[in-house]
Amino acid sequence: MLSVREFSNISMIKGPLVYVQGVTDASYNELVEIEMPNGERRRGLVIDSQMGIAIVQVFEGTTGVSPTGTKIRMLGRGLEVKISEEMLGRIFNPLGDSLDNGPPVIKGEKRDINGSPLNPAAREYPEEFIQTGISAIDGLNALLRGQKLPIFSGSGLPANMLAAQIAKQATVRGEESNFAVVFAAIGARYDDALFFRKFFEETGAINRVAMIVSLANEPPVMKTLTPKTALTLAEYLAFEQDMHVLAILIDMTNYCEALREISAAREEVPGRGGYPGYMYTDLATIYERAGKVIGKKGSITQMPILTMPNDDITHPIPDLTGYITEGQIVLDRALYNKGIYPPINVLMSLSRLAKDGIGEGKTRDDHKDVSNQLFASYARAVDTRGLAAIIGEDSLSEVDRKYLLFGELFERKFVSQGFNENRSIETTLDIGWEILSVLPESELTNIKTQYIQKYHPNYRGKK
Repeated sequence: MLSVREFSNISMIKGPLVYVQGVTDASYNELVEIEMPNGERRRGLVIDSQMGIAIVQVFEGTTGVSPTGTKIRMLGRGLEVKISEEMLGRIFNPLGDSLDNGPPVIKGEKRDINGSPLNPAAREYPEEFIQTGISAIDGLNALLRGQKLPIFSGSGLPANMLAAQIAKQATVRGEESNFAVVFAAIGARYDDALFFRKFFEETGAINRVAMIVSLANEPPVMKTLTPKTALTLAEYLAFEQDMHVLAILIDMTNYCEALREISAAREEVPGRGGYPGYMYTDLATIYERAGKVIGKKGSITQMPILTMPNDDITHPIPDLTGYITEGQIVLDRALYNKGIYPPINVLMSLSRLAKDGIGEGKTRDDHKDVSNQLFASYARAVDTRGLAAIIGEDSLSEVDRKYLLFGELFERKFVSQGFNENRSIETTLDIGWEILSVLPESELTNIKTQYIQKYHPNYRGKK
């Protein structure tokens, strides 16, 4: 470990960056203390060092920092935050400072927040179902313990409400007491941060939620540190305290915008969409800090939430996120405009691991078949709507009209549910059977006969 070194020759101040001359031994992500002439102290990180110049990113911003009379101390270590299970039920900033007027963390250990992605050889394959209480996710795009499943939202869609509802309701069945949520609000507007805090406090969910919050008006570096601190806490709870942790990161678009801002200040050559060329690698270092480790009881499941600029799913942020993670849940503006909450477009959504965590012994024996049938039937209903718009509903066959009815019921009864409605997987599947019953039995080609005779409303309760 390097010793503490002090410098006073600032050559340039640019945006959130301070350029310090005469530094030959700075290390990447080394913690820096900046002491101003009036005695005020700020912190920062070394983000680059070349030709005797260290570039320092200042956490609190560079407003008021003078090139003369300011002392720069290189502390010889990375940014460390005190991490503890005491943080559950509390709200902190990415530097570990309390935001809820509570006492500082006493018990725990200091950890460098720049953790490493899990070694692929140490990973265990995700196979355990997490119940979110939301039918469109649990029934068709199941979330598994150790999975990375992002939510893609458009601007103005209720991603915040959905994130809060999942944080309140999500649980590993049978291990409810050992479940915790680490909620990272990245560059959140003040009213959004207040919404999350009030919601968790009023519903009592705060007792198992640790919030790490950076606000929209804070310097970009605070936004880039937020998910790292949150995941460092998640790793401690999962792998030291044997807890099942759901890490919700909202909004990863703010994180990427902060990366772009810092990259522009460093005058780096921009990549696609003006974002830095290393954004894919940077996102991977965050998303890959999730999973199950062989020999450990705990796990980290990630739900990153991001806003797609202009609702464009091919935009660099959702595009790169989709490459790294195991599927996506997509929110749809057309459904939202119909008054449906949560407006999840199941045809554009996908959970690549869902098939391995559902079915007999995990959820219910009919889950896979019902999921496949609902998906296929809704896809046909959407196609039939397009046909009806061209030739008119009266020209459709009797079966096609049944599919139109099914599509309406699917959106209004299965996808749509109350903000405080927590559905068990059994309830979700029963609703699925109820709306499938409007179709002729001959159309249920994806479901085994034994399940039709066991669960179909026409046969239920009959021997």
